[in-house]
Amino acid sequence: MPGWLPRAMVLALALYACFQVGSWAFDQLLGLLTNVLIAFFLALAIEPAVGRMSARGMRRGLATFLVFLGLLVFGAGFTVLLGSMLAGQIVDMVDDFPQYIDSVINWVNHTFHTELSRVEVQDSLLHSDWLQKYVQNSATGVLDISTTVLGGLFRLLTIFLFSFYFAADGPRLRRALCSVLPPARQTEVLRAWEIAVDKTGGYIYSRGLMALISGVAHYILLEILDVPYAPALAVWVGLVSQFIPTIGTYLAGALPMLIAFTVDPWYALWVLGFVVVYQQFENYVLQPKLTARTVDIHPAVAFGSVIAGTALLGAVGALIAIPAIATLQAFLAAYVKRYDVTDDPRVHGGPRPRRGEPVLSRMRRALGGHGRAEG
Repeated sequence: MPGWLPRAMVLALALYACFQVGSWAFDQLLGLLTNVLIAFFLALAIEPAVGRMSARGMRRGLATFLVFLGLLVFGAGFTVLLGSMLAGQIVDMVDDFPQYIDSVINWVNHTFHTELSRVEVQDSLLHSDWLQKYVQNSATGVLDISTTVLGGLFRLLTIFLFSFYFAADGPRLRRALCSVLPPARQTEVLRAWEIAVDKTGGYIYSRGLMALISGVAHYILLEILDVPYAPALAVWVGLVSQFIPTIGTYLAGALPMLIAFTVDPWYALWVLGFVVVYQQFENYVLQPKLTARTVDIHPAVAFGSVIAGTALLGAVGALIAIPAIATLQAFLAAYVKRYDVTDDPRVHGGPRPRRGEPVLSRMRRALGGHGRAEG
């Protein structure tokens, strides 16, 4: 056996063991790393506001606290307003539920020539196996729901804690990062940080603009249908559909449908149809154009980055994909060498020159010269 073979085998086994340990650690810490990534982008989003307040003489810690306090107060007030509105509508629905059942039964009897009554329908529902299984599953799933809610609150607290430290200690974090790099690399890191702040702010601006457009569009529809609490519902649709990725649209449309159902069940179908149509318009027309202008990336790149981010990190990837790609694109654009483009019609979308044209020209010149020689 060669003398180097045992050492190579030991080295290969050690590398394989390190790879397995690293994979295990990455799987265990994936949730924490995702929370840190969300917190970092949240800190970048509030960096302009914190920077302005800090430039006026306020301490960064206090400025960051005031920004988060404003966000918390706005979120809590909005949640309480919608919660009270939803509770009132649920009470009204419960009070009017017998009337809904009567109207549905009358429609069925008139359409299908049946003789159903509310008592028969209620007895069949109360004694059905489906309702009993649903109640049992709901009772056993209360603990799972409580665990999920507590886990979500803990994750939200973790994100806010990390984002607070990232925003409050931003200069210290940049100094610590630059202290281990040579001066040339320090300039590149600071430039990348500045680009990330700018692109993340542009992304938040585009989301806010789309939330405003969505809120106005749904407010007009709800006012036409005379649905109560139209302004609050419009704000709900605009914010939830834009700042909660993937499932935000469905959560945003469910509440207006519920409120519209209390007015007229057909109004709920009108709201559903409008939400579906507007969502397609937003995904394929509005969002790519606004994102391309505010974040300065091509609409196809924006759409593809959202799909790729969703495939990699789910809802989190869909939320941070566009600012991440915009930051990378802007950073590479500053260091990629570019050349002057040749003056070719094909570059500007002109007609493609025919390959046989030079040959025909030479033949014409040759025939013309031969004719002149004979003359």
